[in-house]
Amino acid sequence: MRRRPRRDLLAGLTVAIVALPLALGFGVSSGLGAEAGLATAIVAGAVAAVFGGSNLQVSGPTGAMTVVLVPIVAQYGPGGVLTVGLMAGVILLALAVARVGRYMRYVPAPVVEGFTLGIACVIALQQVPSALGVPKPEGDKAVAVAWQAVLDFARTPDWTAIALAVAVAAIMLAGARLRPTVPFSILAVIAATIAVRLLDLDATPIGALPPGLPAPSLAFLDPAAIGTLLTPAIAVAALAALESLLSASVADGMTVGERHDPDRELFGQGLANIAAPLFGGVPATAAIARTAVNVRSGASSRLASLTHAAVLAAIVYAAAPLVAHIPLAALAGVLLATAIRMVEVGSLRAIARATRSDALVLALTAVATVALDLVYAVIIGLVIAGALALRAVAGQARLDQVDFKPDLPGEHSDEEHALLAEHIVAYRIDGPLFFAAAHRFLLELSEVADVRVVILRMSRVTTVDATGALVLKDAVDRLDRRGILVLVSGLRPGQRPVFDSVGALDRIGGRHSGTPEAIQHARAHLQRAGVLPHAPAPA
Repeated sequence: MRRRPRRDLLAGLTVAIVALPLALGFGVSSGLGAEAGLATAIVAGAVAAVFGGSNLQVSGPTGAMTVVLVPIVAQYGPGGVLTVGLMAGVILLALAVARVGRYMRYVPAPVVEGFTLGIACVIALQQVPSALGVPKPEGDKAVAVAWQAVLDFARTPDWTAIALAVAVAAIMLAGARLRPTVPFSILAVIAATIAVRLLDLDATPIGALPPGLPAPSLAFLDPAAIGTLLTPAIAVAALAALESLLSASVADGMTVGERHDPDRELFGQGLANIAAPLFGGVPATAAIARTAVNVRSGASSRLASLTHAAVLAAIVYAAAPLVAHIPLAALAGVLLATAIRMVEVGSLRAIARATRSDALVLALTAVATVALDLVYAVIIGLVIAGALALRAVAGQARLDQVDFKPDLPGEHSDEEHALLAEHIVAYRIDGPLFFAAAHRFLLELSEVADVRVVILRMSRVTTVDATGALVLKDAVDRLDRRGILVLVSGLRPGQRPVFDSVGALDRIGGRHSGTPEAIQHARAHLQRAGVLPHAPAPA
C-alpha cells in the first residue's frame, strides 16, 4: 500500500464514482432500498478489501446477487434477506476453511458465459417497471413482472420515465465507446436529476436516505427461521463464491504478476457477508465491472478498494439529501446499460463457433438462468458440460488424463536438458485438453522460469473444447507479455477451428508440422536476439 499511494487513492475515487449509481440501483432492485445498497458497498467493500485474497478486488452489491435476492425478499421479507446474508457468510467461511476455493476454477467457460448472459437478461427485465414509470407488479419471475409492467404502461403511459432511462443508458453506452476512462454513469445520473428539478418533471425519486450507517444490530435474526432459510443461504453462498473467484481471475488476467488466493478470497467474502447484514446491507460479492475499472485506473494494492469504500461512506454522511433526489428511472437506465455491457458478443460468438457441445451448454445455461434461477442454471450447465466432455473423451482411443512433459527436472531426456540450457522448453500435451485439466496447464505453462521460447507439442491432443482453448490463449498472452516466444508443432487440422474461434493462436510466433522445425525456428530466434551464438558458416 506504500508503493504508489497516490495512484491507489485516485483509482479508489474513480471506482467510487462508478460504484455509487450501481450501489443505489442494485439496492433498489433488491427490494431493500437504496440505503441497503450503499451500506453493502461500504461495509462489505472495506471488509473484503482487508481480508480477501486479491489485492485488486472491489466488492459490493451486484446484479447477479440482486437476481437471487428478489424472490427471497418476496417470500421472506427484508429480515429474511439479512438472515440469508449472515448464513451465507458463515457458509463461505466454512468453504474457506475446507479449502475448496481451488475447485471453483473448474467451471467451464460456456457455463460462465451462459450464466453471465442470463444474468444480463434478468437485470434488464428487472428494470422495466422503473424505466416505464409504473409500480413494480407482484411476483418474483422477471419475465412475468416485466410483461405486466408493459401492460400497465400501455394503460397509463409515462413518457418522462422512459425518456430518462433511455437517455441515461444511451449516454453511458456512447460515452464508454468514445471516452472509456470518463465515469459517464454518474454524469448521466447528475444530468437527469438536474433536468427533473429544473423542468419540474414528474419523476419518482429514490426518497429520503438516512444520514449515515445505522448502528450494527442482530435484531433481524429469527433463530426459528434458520432451517427454512438454509437453502436460499446455500444458493447465495454458491453465487458469492463463484462470482468472486471469477472476478479475481479476471483481475489476475488484466495484470502481470498478480495471483489471488482463492481460499483467502472466500474467507474475506465470508466476513464481508457476515458484517454487511449487521448494518442493513444485502449479501455481497466481488464486482467484475468495478474490479476492472480499479485495475484500469492504475490500482496496485488494497488501498484503492478501501478508498472506494471510504469515499462512498463520505457521500452517505455528507450528501444523503442530494442523493435522495435521484430519479428511479435514471437508476434504471444505469442498470440497463450495465446489463448491455455485461454481454461480451465476441466471447459468445467465439464459444458458439468452437464446438456444438460448447454452444449447447452456453444456450441451456442462459435459458435456465432466465427461466429458473442462477444456482439451478450453474448446476444444469455443469452437469451437461461434464456429460458432453466425458462423451468426447470416451470417443477417443485413449482415456489418458492430460499429461504435460517435461514435469520434473529429473525426468528430462538428454535432448530436453540440452534445450533447457538454450533457454528453450518443449511441452508435450497428451490426451484431452478440456475444462477439467486446462487450469493445471495454465499454471504450469505460465510459471516457466529462465526460458525465452516455449514450444507446445500438440500432436497428441485428442480433444479440445472452448475452455481449453481459452486457457491456452490466456497462457500464451501471459508468456507474450513476459517476452517469451511461443511456437506450436503438430496441431491437428480438425482442432484448429476451435483455437482460431477464440483467438488462441493470434500471438503464436509460428506453427510447424513437426517439433524439429519448431526447434530450428526457436534457435534462429535466439541467435537473432543474441541469446545464442550464431552457428559457424559451413566450410
